[in-house]
Amino acid sequence: MGIKIAIVGGGSQSFGPAIVRDLFLSDHLNDAGVELALMDIVSEHLPNIAAYARSVADRLGRMAGISLGTDLDEALRGADYVVTAIEVDRYLYWSQDFHIPRQYGFKQIYGENGGPGGLFHALRNMGPVLHIAHRMEELCPEAILLNFTNPESKLCQAIGMLTKVKTFGLCHGVAMGQNQIATFLRMPEDDLEMAACGMNHITWFETIRDKETGKDLYPLLREKEREADPLAHWDDLTLSRICLRTFGLWPSPGANHIGEYVGWAEEFLASSALQYYYDPVDGHPWETGNIPKFVYSLREKPTDVPLFPDRASSGDGAASKVAASEYEGTAKLDNLKPSGELAVPIMEALSCGVRRELGAVIVPNQGLIPGIDDDIAVEVPAVADENGVQPCQMERLPEAITAILRTQASIQKLLVEAYAEGSRRKLLQALLLDSTAHSYRNAVALINEMCDLQQDLLTPMTW
Repeated sequence: MGIKIAIVGGGSQSFGPAIVRDLFLSDHLNDAGVELALMDIVSEHLPNIAAYARSVADRLGRMAGISLGTDLDEALRGADYVVTAIEVDRYLYWSQDFHIPRQYGFKQIYGENGGPGGLFHALRNMGPVLHIAHRMEELCPEAILLNFTNPESKLCQAIGMLTKVKTFGLCHGVAMGQNQIATFLRMPEDDLEMAACGMNHITWFETIRDKETGKDLYPLLREKEREADPLAHWDDLTLSRICLRTFGLWPSPGANHIGEYVGWAEEFLASSALQYYYDPVDGHPWETGNIPKFVYSLREKPTDVPLFPDRASSGDGAASKVAASEYEGTAKLDNLKPSGELAVPIMEALSCGVRRELGAVIVPNQGLIPGIDDDIAVEVPAVADENGVQPCQMERLPEAITAILRTQASIQKLLVEAYAEGSRRKLLQALLLDSTAHSYRNAVALINEMCDLQQDLLTPMTW
């Protein structure tokens, strides 16, 4: 019998095609035999990814079995690996996560993983992810859960505290930081030895060395950063540059993620005023159904658009159009290359004995980062082989950085307790620890409004 891989949220536009492509590109897995189960609660999301999977398999001559459906138990039964990449009405709820905290004076940015918005994003996804994990305990207790669902650290914390499932959180944020560093140094990434640790979307590079000579390249990075134009790639790099100057280490992946964990980041994200922009006189997006355009950063020049664009190319429709074009383009199979995501390398290591170096995995700390509690979900490099995934021991981070992480660790743990206990009071504790917190009354009012507004997706919570 082959290796059964269940992709829950198989219709994911961000990770679905990438994981499918990686699976069929792997000679090791396909030699062992692959059974792929694509599962999504929205049946309309499955035909595109199923057609793509079959076309990639045919192109590469793979004989894998491919099934699809909306039945979670059927997908999980007998699975060796479960990949999760789920989200409900992504842009609608993200616009709530972003705007409503700001209406109460919380100067968060982005609001996907950190800040008040990140708390509610985590609470919405915690129920479905924990349901998947609990069904795994019944149907495939030895399976490995590979999670791509955000907010990664908070969800992995919940899985670790509330289930017995073995899970690894996977994210490409550290890879983004590696690319940034190589760009400053004007060196190929393959010539560099780099190791970062911290928590998801706020990781700090402890090591930057020349792979051949072992030379420490941090002095050169500091020199090159000072030489670089201060306005270059502002939204992506400026907050990281300030952190390097202030705290001594380079963080990743970029301002709109790192800045979610510090209260003074807004001045280093110019696109903050553009994120989910709408005129409130016309009504809130969650009332009108007109979801504003998702602006990630200034990199794509979001204001460089025609004065009268076609309505079909704006707002949430733009996201759907991009996703559709991605499927259409990749279905032509002109560019079958690995995505760089780490799910398949982990499968190759554990099931086929192929040694793989992993730039970042989210695991319980267990002393890996000194100064952080053992049960906190942290992000560290690792090595994987037939003996398992072995996370790397890291050095103690500078005290200021450790302090930032400790606060986030407490917020993370309190949030899971708030979910498990159905406690708005525990949620309030977590919110008041956030670096953007400024008012007890506004924090209480924010919790009440968000709990009412998102009640269909949240576990019941009371004071």
